[in-house]
Amino acid sequence: MSPHEYEIVHEKNVAVPMRDGTILRANVTRPVGDGAYPALVERTPYNKEGGSEVAIGSPEFFARRGFAVVIQDVRGRFASEGEFYPFRDDGAGVLRDGYDTVEWMAAQPWCDGNVGMYGGSYSGATQYRAALSRPPHLKALFVRESSADFYREWVYRDGAHEFGFSLYWARVITATNLPNLVATNELARQQALFATIQADMPQWYERLPLYPVPFLEGLSDWHNTWLEHPEDGPYWWNLGIDRQHDQIDVPIYHQGGWYDIFLAGTLKNYMGLRRRARSKESRRAQKLIIGPWVHGSGNINKQTAGNYDFGAAAAQDFNEMRLPWFEHWLQGKDSGSLEEPAVRLFVMGRNEWRAEADWPLPDTSYTPWYLHGGTSGSVASLNDGTLSGTAPCGAESADSYVYDPDHPVATLGGNTLGIIDGVHDHVAADRLSLTYTSEPLTEELEVTGPVTAVLYAMSSAPDTDWVVRLSDVHPDGYVRNLCDGILRARYRDSFEQPQLLEPGQVYRFDIDLWATSNAFLPGHRLRVSITSSCFPRFDRNLNTGGPIHREAAGQVAINTVLHDALRPSHIVLPVIDR
Repeated sequence: MSPHEYEIVHEKNVAVPMRDGTILRANVTRPVGDGAYPALVERTPYNKEGGSEVAIGSPEFFARRGFAVVIQDVRGRFASEGEFYPFRDDGAGVLRDGYDTVEWMAAQPWCDGNVGMYGGSYSGATQYRAALSRPPHLKALFVRESSADFYREWVYRDGAHEFGFSLYWARVITATNLPNLVATNELARQQALFATIQADMPQWYERLPLYPVPFLEGLSDWHNTWLEHPEDGPYWWNLGIDRQHDQIDVPIYHQGGWYDIFLAGTLKNYMGLRRRARSKESRRAQKLIIGPWVHGSGNINKQTAGNYDFGAAAAQDFNEMRLPWFEHWLQGKDSGSLEEPAVRLFVMGRNEWRAEADWPLPDTSYTPWYLHGGTSGSVASLNDGTLSGTAPCGAESADSYVYDPDHPVATLGGNTLGIIDGVHDHVAADRLSLTYTSEPLTEELEVTGPVTAVLYAMSSAPDTDWVVRLSDVHPDGYVRNLCDGILRARYRDSFEQPQLLEPGQVYRFDIDLWATSNAFLPGHRLRVSITSSCFPRFDRNLNTGGPIHREAAGQVAINTVLHDALRPSHIVLPVIDR
């Protein structure tokens, strides 16, 4: 443990003026006295009195070690003035609240001019977006679990709506934002409607059409605007980070979790800035750590994710993890932070940490594992297919199943938030899916890196979804989910210009399962599971090919996966040979 050095003082609701005259308010925790110290800021929509950094005691932790710490309510939230619109006021546009806050801090008598940012999730987004405007006094960031592309990692996932998380998040933001809104008769009506749904959320997950969400109208109209933009395009590009990596010029430590909803954004931001940051110095000063965690600062000190225990090595002290980074960049200490390898990863299965030079690992062997036919009438799945490294050499019968949007496969964890997440035994989900399972392994197989699936498939409908999951099947039958992905078929070639299917025609579908790091141990088996729903994590594809979010009824689809010599459906695994 690092030593405590300073007595501290707290200041509440300090006014921070923005360039347009709006006052944002912050709490300041700093060492007692008249000295000047490097400063850290979290810009949060979750209340400066009790957000994620306050919950883990970081203001006191860092202030006792010689930092001034500012926790600020973002525009339009809690004690801060203005209108809240997610992500809009934190970038390089007309309003630059992140820039103005950093420069205000640098001018305070308690700050020595060196400012860092920290926090995660939305507070990670405020960091990345502030970095786009390059405040002169911003020296380093430590971003916990945040996005690069709000279309593909926050509101949608490869064409499917992140329904469970999105509706949960909009409801939480709206409930806590009601006191900030100016009272009118219409607002009173909306508040009353909003109150009625709080105790009966399941009906709102089942409700069709999805657009508009009536209890958010007039309160959080941005959510319905998100539903109006189911395709990628300029609306999302103006909010995102990844297209503007070349504008960022600051060292960043990126932290993520294998079961975090924003894992892809963590990896994209690390890789993009490692290659495209504005200066060579900043490109070299990007670091990455990924653990076996679900979303949230409080989960980093746990060894469980969902209902699975990854052992004592998984639990980390998050404040202590970040201290050397800020000691180096803000206090000028020789903390050893830069001498560490650029990447730290937790390898599940072996349940141990490893250090690496970069991500993806330089010596990765991208290896296809092929789907094959199995036994019909299996009680384990719809087909009980097999999985191997040998490609099909001739004809094999295709596998078909019925997808009824009125009876979707239920979500059982994974990379989500606000609903069941993390690791859960997927035996029940696999009974409703196509599965392809390997023989028990005779020696360890490590898979660390990005995972993709290639399906040659067809549907009886003009649109449908493909959900693919990779799991580790333990010798006792426990099915531990590792990573998964979804692709809405109409977006198979472009997320900007959808094209419906010709029913009965075979297409190639490339499905991004994001990434994992897992050592499949001897006696364990690999499994690929395929279905067309994961509800309510993702919205149900109604199979009609009609306008997204605006239909009240769907139709049944018969979906078929082929795996013969001409159409060898497979998963591509990043194999590490050590």
